[in-house]
Amino acid sequence: MRARGFTLIEVLIVCVIVGVLAAIALPSYLSSIQKSRRSDAKSALVGAAGQMERYFTERGTYATASLGSGPANVAPSTSLNGYYNLTFAVKTTTTYTLNAAPAGAQVGDPCGTFTYDYQGNKNVTAASKPATECWGQ
Repeated sequence: MRARGFTLIEVLIVCVIVGVLAAIALPSYLSSIQKSRRSDAKSALVGAAGQMERYFTERGTYATASLGSGPANVAPSTSLNGYYNLTFAVKTTTTYTLNAAPAGAQVGDPCGTFTYDYQGNKNVTAASKPATECWGQ
């Protein structure tokens, strides 16, 4: 009577095929995850910009605004899910630029740092992709 089962060669071939498929699928999956996390930066920047405008309406200046978790701060210094750190630069009392730099698991994202200014201009810095692709325009 003949034994039933798989030979070692058959098992190795299946392992190789699974390994090749995983090597092809994993980078695509990781890219998709990074892309989905970019919405964290976009929503944080647009939300912070709204708060900056409210601050300006109440005080007539951006110069004294700050980011953080205290009651006097305009917006949090990190995005909702923590994938981006927010900073801003006040150029004059009536202009500013908000930045969302990747943090944690999002470091290494090809879109780099997202920027959003007082006029609603959207851009990226230190990116290997164009701003329109990163912002989804």
